[in-house]
Amino acid sequence: MTSLVEYLVGEDFLVIAGRLFIALILSGLIGFEREINNHSAGFRTHILVGVGSCLMMILSLFGFLSFMEMHDNVQFDPARIPSYVISGIGFLGAGTIIVYGGTIRGLTTAASIWTVAGIGLVIGAGMYSVAIVATLIILVSLIFLNQIENLFPKYKSSNFLEIIASDGFHLSRAVEVIEKYHFTVKRVEIQTLEGGQRKIHVWTNIRKNNELMNVFDEISNMDSVQNVSKLN
Repeated sequence: MTSLVEYLVGEDFLVIAGRLFIALILSGLIGFEREINNHSAGFRTHILVGVGSCLMMILSLFGFLSFMEMHDNVQFDPARIPSYVISGIGFLGAGTIIVYGGTIRGLTTAASIWTVAGIGLVIGAGMYSVAIVATLIILVSLIFLNQIENLFPKYKSSNFLEIIASDGFHLSRAVEVIEKYHFTVKRVEIQTLEGGQRKIHVWTNIRKNNELMNVFDEISNMDSVQNVSKLN
């Protein structure tokens, strides 16, 4: 019975399980920060990426040991599988990037996914201290550096327009109007109201009142637009 358990589990089971749990915790911390800020890839996604990449690294290190011991002429490159993980994780990152008009959202989340994959590989290789330091650096970058960025003038001038519209309103036309005056659309949120109405918040860097009036005038004249206002 003991030999059967050893055969199924393996002598490195505790080491492997420990690395997977560490990958779960560290990647989960980064994913939790993304989750509480309502980003597209959150807690579960980061855990899956971190644990999955750790699993691939473990496979690369432990999965072929018995085969190599049985055949002296067999050589294996342990970096081969991780290299495919690093290049292949890009499709997940691309899925979190949203391009709307002149605005690109999701780049930070895509970068965090790519970095979590690296953390998983590092943990899979047994470099725990490096993984912990990297996790701390990433969390500091995501949480505190974001607050520092808000101190810059270009972010202070950011505000958003609130558009109340009914069915038939095309948001792309409003974005075209804003960008026509060389402003940047940073973020868009849409909330469905009763009666088929929609409340649309468009974050932008509109500052000058005369330019704001031009934007208001063009958007308010669009079909289905009921109200346009500026909120700080």
